[in-house]
Amino acid sequence: MMVLSSCPLFWNIPPEGITSCLQCSTGKIVTYQKGQILFHNGDTPRYLYVLLEGSVEICQDFSGGSRIIINVFQRPGQLFGEVFLFFQDHPYPCYSIASQNTTVLEIPKSFFYETCGKNCNYHTQLIQNMLSILAKKTYFLNRKVQLLSRPTLRQKIVSYLFQQEHSGQMVTLPLNREQLADYLGVTRPSLSRELMKMQRESLIAVKGRQVTLLQMDALRQLL
Repeated sequence: MMVLSSCPLFWNIPPEGITSCLQCSTGKIVTYQKGQILFHNGDTPRYLYVLLEGSVEICQDFSGGSRIIINVFQRPGQLFGEVFLFFQDHPYPCYSIASQNTTVLEIPKSFFYETCGKNCNYHTQLIQNMLSILAKKTYFLNRKVQLLSRPTLRQKIVSYLFQQEHSGQMVTLPLNREQLADYLGVTRPSLSRELMKMQRESLIAVKGRQVTLLQMDALRQLL
């Protein structure tokens, strides 16, 4: 329940309201093993997913074996699958895979298309929360389009770094090197080479997933 209380879908809903909504929705908790597919490309969306534990990648494969990671969810309480849930009979154009052993809450699509009589206030608040979530997701997708439209890999990297939450000049990357390469739509060697060049030029310093932005003004000029 603590995880769900921090989930945007259940904001402004007390614990007893969350319990009532879950009972009404007939949602279920499902565990997936690492490497297991939650939904396939071409599947019809049936559930809204709430991450309870683990990590999930949303991916798209292309002919020739290349792959792009559209998004990664690894914070408990994060939602995914909500955008395509509200397209009329539109199949997923991507797939979802557990990148480690993962537990999710699956809420049926039908729950969001009707209100329940006995818990109407809670249900209405939940639907309002969903509208806010969809608006934020649209904003996120807009930012990613802007990032991928950058003409050079260096500009993509800098745009990504500035999009992350950071304290002063320090950025903690939520993705590992391979995931970040897939997210940016480039090969891992190309990404590593560019990061090394940026370090040699004293623009950044990289240690594991910690990136220090050394020359803020010069980096901002690349945005």
